[in-house]
Amino acid sequence: MLRPPTDRTDLGATVTMTNPDATPREHKAHAPRSVACWVLTVSDTKTPETDTSGALIRELLHGAGHRVIGATIVRDEPADVQRVVREACGDDRVQAVIVTGGTGITSRDATFEAIEALLDKRLPGFGELFRMLSYAEIGAAAMLSRAQLGVRARRIVVSLPGSPNACRLALEKLLIPELPHLVREVSR
Repeated sequence: MLRPPTDRTDLGATVTMTNPDATPREHKAHAPRSVACWVLTVSDTKTPETDTSGALIRELLHGAGHRVIGATIVRDEPADVQRVVREACGDDRVQAVIVTGGTGITSRDATFEAIEALLDKRLPGFGELFRMLSYAEIGAAAMLSRAQLGVRARRIVVSLPGSPNACRLALEKLLIPELPHLVREVSR
């Protein structure tokens, strides 16, 4: 009677236990040091002078050694958001598109749907982690955020709330530590 093996030694193989952190550490070691980003602000009211979230994102990216290839402000119109994301993802220099604004639940907040329709792959863990971290700062209001991260045309596309505090949280705790690793993985 055939029985399934109970452990790897039944197959005559030696099992070598590895450090669970080894693979992410190896990936990060081979990731680019600097990522080329496009920053998109979605707002019906922001101007280059009043776009505090976009400016903060650019500042944090520069401070972490990343490059900002371009920045745009568009109204919260799905066609405009999609146009800029498509153009940025079509630019050979761009490795990541970071969007701020339009992720809430008001009648004008359409960024989530606009970007969701463009994604080839979704990484729901980003939104889950972001809302968990937000909850520690602002409580149950964190559930109103529809922050998301995904892949389009082998580019990282992330959409964040329009709040400067939310952008700082997302960049400092999630994106800056993992952006090179994300880019490495999506480019393989």
